Amino acid sequence: MPSSSASVSRTVHTFLPAISMELKESITTTEQQETASDDDDDDEDVTFPPPLSQLDRLKRAAVFWSKAVPIVANYYGLIGTLKLQEIMGETLDEETIEALWNEKHEDGAQKLFETVADLKGFYVKTAQIISSRQDLFPKQYTEALSGFADNLDPMPASLAKAVVKQELLNTDETWDDVFVEFDDKPLGAASVAQVHRAVLTEKYGGKEVAVKIQRPSIESKLMGDIANLKALSKPFQGSDVLPLDYYTVFAELEAQLGDEFDFVAEAVAMDRIYNSLTRSMDGSTLTELPLVMPRPVPGLVSKRVLVMDYLEGVPLSRAREEMLKKGIDPESPEAKLFGRKLLTALTYCFGRNILEQGFFHADPHPGNIFVLENGDIGLIDFGQVKQISGRNRETLAKVMIALDDRLSDDNPDDLKKIGDLALQLGVELNDDAQDEAAAAVGMWLFDGSIKNLPGGYDNAELSPNSPVKELKSFPQDLVLVGRSAILIKGLSDRLGIPWSLSQQWAPIAREVLSGPKSIEDSRVRFKSVVGTFKEWGKGRGTRLVQRLPSPVRSPILKAMLKLEERRAKAAMTSKK
Repeated sequence: MPSSSASVSRTVHTFLPAISMELKESITTTEQQETASDDDDDDEDVTFPPPLSQLDRLKRAAVFWSKAVPIVANYYGLIGTLKLQEIMGETLDEETIEALWNEKHEDGAQKLFETVADLKGFYVKTAQIISSRQDLFPKQYTEALSGFADNLDPMPASLAKAVVKQELLNTDETWDDVFVEFDDKPLGAASVAQVHRAVLTEKYGGKEVAVKIQRPSIESKLMGDIANLKALSKPFQGSDVLPLDYYTVFAELEAQLGDEFDFVAEAVAMDRIYNSLTRSMDGSTLTELPLVMPRPVPGLVSKRVLVMDYLEGVPLSRAREEMLKKGIDPESPEAKLFGRKLLTALTYCFGRNILEQGFFHADPHPGNIFVLENGDIGLIDFGQVKQISGRNRETLAKVMIALDDRLSDDNPDDLKKIGDLALQLGVELNDDAQDEAAAAVGMWLFDGSIKNLPGGYDNAELSPNSPVKELKSFPQDLVLVGRSAILIKGLSDRLGIPWSLSQQWAPIAREVLSGPKSIEDSRVRFKSVVGTFKEWGKGRGTRLVQRLPSPVRSPILKAMLKLEERRAKAAMTSKK
């Protein structure tokens, strides 16, 4: 195996350097077009970057492969070397083996960072996923790629304004008919679009807004990128080299990415998700959202420009540094209470959307979750949404209930029920997988409070004994459900808060499966109203406490945190 991987690496390095250099020059030219001088705002002087030609896409692919293949080949080389030494009876101690792996991780992380920085495009989205998954990827990768969470190189204001004028302005309108203010510096720049703060004229409501503007000709670049990632992960389906079936993940993301270029569809999705969450599950009463979602501005939405409510705050990816700036200790009771509030809000909204309608926000990462100035939580960017089938939604609900109702983590009847439901979802396991594997996968994915999985499996995904290693394939319809669950699981791990999605989602699942409630069931409805007022009162109380002076605030928040932790522990213990 070492000689084979070395051969692959040599072939790549001898065959691709010239075309790689040519592509880098081509990319540089394109980037220069996008970041041209902003001095002249005359529309006639603004040049729209052309779509990538087939030759450009091939060159871009060549640079990707010249960087990616050696990374993978190096890992194969180390695996081969270790196996060869084992066959020859030359066993290394664990400390030496770990040092060898860390060396490969450092080298691979640096090369991947350079690749993403060179190519940008969809590779940035991949970097965002990796950087947010400390529980899945080595820390060398998550740390190296954390800078790609948001704020890519922006396109110039002149080009952004030209896109807005082309897309939004009516023939009899000027710029000043729509905007009173428009900040040239974007709030953030992502792979598909960038966002500017603006203020509308009275004609369009006179309010502060965020203007999302699609990068010209970005579609051809990103779709070519994801095709490269699919091609790279295809040979590793069914192997032990990667912890998940990334080919299936990228195939699902490819299908979703096509919708991300249509901002009209995004506005419709934004309204649909908002409307579903601001009503009770039976549709009879209005409910208060535990997080803030922007709304589109009527009349100012097109395929490539979306004007919506402005949310003032910072993305979750920068929340820690903002807390430190404000003198808040990330380990303080105040920060811990916010962590619980964050997990509760995301769990509730994703749980209702997934289980109730099967239609949900499918691009959850720390750059799309905002911490607002008033301490509220915001969810933005509805460009990627997913609709799952009614049958899978029903089976998912049954999985949540089975996990919540289990007598213990190793009860054979419970494990069989959970495992059978997981298989009904379309999960396929290795032929030699243990009997408990299917149940272990379900518990690993939806119950982060479990320390010891059935069958002796480990919780850590990178462990050779992880239940994830038993997955032969994962149904495409549920890839993004898994991504939402893993986001919340990853956040709970990072915050140090044991969190069980199944426990939180089980009440929603029971209501979904039981069907519409009778109008005569006023006792249940009254109980629900009382619960809503309790949550509202608790949130209002927390805000009032946070305004108190620090000497008074700290002990109160500490007591509140202990109470929350005691309640959570009692709820989990009651299910054991």
